[in-house]
Amino acid sequence: MIVVLGLGNPGSKYEHTRHNVGFDAVQQAAAFFRVTLKKRCFRLYRQAKVRPENNKGQDALLVQPLTFMNASGNIMGSFKADDDFVVVCDNMDLAAGGLRIRKGGGYSGQKGLASIAEKLGRSDFVRIYIGIGRPAEGTEVVDHVIGIEPEGEKKIAIDKAIEDAAKAIVKYINGVSVEELQLEFNRKGIL
Repeated sequence: MIVVLGLGNPGSKYEHTRHNVGFDAVQQAAAFFRVTLKKRCFRLYRQAKVRPENNKGQDALLVQPLTFMNASGNIMGSFKADDDFVVVCDNMDLAAGGLRIRKGGGYSGQKGLASIAEKLGRSDFVRIYIGIGRPAEGTEVVDHVIGIEPEGEKKIAIDKAIEDAAKAIVKYINGVSVEELQLEFNRKGIL
């Protein structure tokens, strides 16, 4: 089973903020499969089960943790340790609109990603990083990540990266390899 975790913070206060690009990408992937993410009783996340469009992929669970970003790993006990995990999250080291897919690696200062790796006991899972860029001079990191990108070129670039991340999720579920996704989607960003 593929488990796709789109990271973000729950609540309307955080909707469509830079920190919630993972939520947004998983939401768009769910729309592609025509499913709705729902919270089940006593679960700390919303989920939707999807099936690949062909016989090459595998069943997947699209997930939005409702634990707040830095505690995303608290839901890992709900899944099998040997599931094929994909984590979708923001990355300040990538320019706004950048997209990077990789398997394994560090955490790039992403505390939600670190929380998942710690609870899972491994870090060899697939990551889809969506670039949100660095804060402007004089802006605190926390204000940057929980802020909404104003209308303009950067917002257009980030929205395109979210859309492409959703396409990558769908392709991965349908059996496309990480290497093929990297060739198609990895880019540095434009702004």
